[in-house]
Amino acid sequence: MPSKLVSSSSVKGKVIHLSPPQILALSFLVFIIIGTILLKLPFASTVPVSWMDALFTATSAITVTGLVVVDTGTAYTVFGQSVIMILIQLGGLGLMTFAVLIIMVLGKKIGLQQRILVQEAFNQTSLGGLVRLVKILLVFTLVLESLAFMILSIRWVPEFGWKEGLYQSLFHTISAFNNAGFSLWSDSLSAYVGDPVVNLVITALFITGGIGFTVLADIWYKKRFRTLSLHSKLMLIGTFIMNVIVMLILFVLEFSNPNTLGPLAIGDKLWGAYFQAVTPRTAGFNTLDIGNMTTASILILIVLMFIGAGSASTASGIKLTTFIVMILATLTFLKGRSETVTFGRTIRLHTIIRALAIIVISILFILFTLFLLVITEDAPFLMIVFEVFSAFGTVGLSMGLTDELSTVGKQIIIVLMFIGRIGPLTLAFTLARPKKAAVRYPEEEVFTG
Repeated sequence: MPSKLVSSSSVKGKVIHLSPPQILALSFLVFIIIGTILLKLPFASTVPVSWMDALFTATSAITVTGLVVVDTGTAYTVFGQSVIMILIQLGGLGLMTFAVLIIMVLGKKIGLQQRILVQEAFNQTSLGGLVRLVKILLVFTLVLESLAFMILSIRWVPEFGWKEGLYQSLFHTISAFNNAGFSLWSDSLSAYVGDPVVNLVITALFITGGIGFTVLADIWYKKRFRTLSLHSKLMLIGTFIMNVIVMLILFVLEFSNPNTLGPLAIGDKLWGAYFQAVTPRTAGFNTLDIGNMTTASILILIVLMFIGAGSASTASGIKLTTFIVMILATLTFLKGRSETVTFGRTIRLHTIIRALAIIVISILFILFTLFLLVITEDAPFLMIVFEVFSAFGTVGLSMGLTDELSTVGKQIIIVLMFIGRIGPLTLAFTLARPKKAAVRYPEEEVFTG
């Protein structure tokens, strides 16, 4: 376990030790600052962009959130949009992934410190096979993004012309695979609500990116479902079941809503329900008007944004497996059993406690942030709640509050996006790491429930 200090620097004669989580957080902060400066350059935008808006955009991009305070397609030039695109790719795949890539290109050996950092970045419990995982990730990303880029180009070049069509295809491919949700159109992908090509390609990108790189590597090597790890099985089955159930629920809830699915043909209704069912788990794109969805649908989206997608993926949230583990542990308690068993495997008590810690810490942080925004923002409570969960889950969906946030509100959301991307990734190992106590104390009952 990477509990030991792995890096140090000297400031005025004093040695400052940095742990892996601190190095990861610092690296994100550095790129946020760099991105902010680049987006503030005169030739990066078509209209005056404040330092706060540039900082917000850079943070949203590197944390692959997708919340925007200025329109990406009109407020920024191609240079500014390219900066956003690069930040998305860096933030989605992980800064440590690119660090390892540079080391490999230079022909250097991947040392223990780099392996520990990669372990922390990918939320792994073992140092074994990390370099192989990074190599698979990079190859898979290149192949999948290239394939998606070509398909989208075939769809959009005839509509926009070569230059614009290729550029739109590249931007949305990178944004989708990294679960960022940034779009060059102010209404996201609403114009393509019934387009099979756009729906399938974009959702395939962010579902694949959100499953998790460890699952993709597991599938690559083992091929057959029966031989996959328990984590991979839970992620694949959980993703499929959740997507199908939510799609059916949204289809029913929004079927007659005149502002969403109501005016659409039955085929387009199905596409709209499907897309909006799979996107809340941190993708951030939308083909329906979020602000005009029913309250029941909004509640479903909030829950999905909190859960998020897979561990070691381009997504955030508490993670789907964390949610599944707590559901299984609860069922175990209700059945009066002592061990949580699924697929013929017992889930360790440490894993259950870690999942509980992630959920509790996340809820407490969300509640605190929600309390602050209720004070600073003059907006409907539901809109604020939605914005908070969207920022924490680095989703990027909004009911229209983002560009109306006060300066203090923007600062709060910036911190929330940063914690949402960094926190769940590191808190599990920094706060819930098992330690052997030197002294054991007698047990005593505490009444609960």
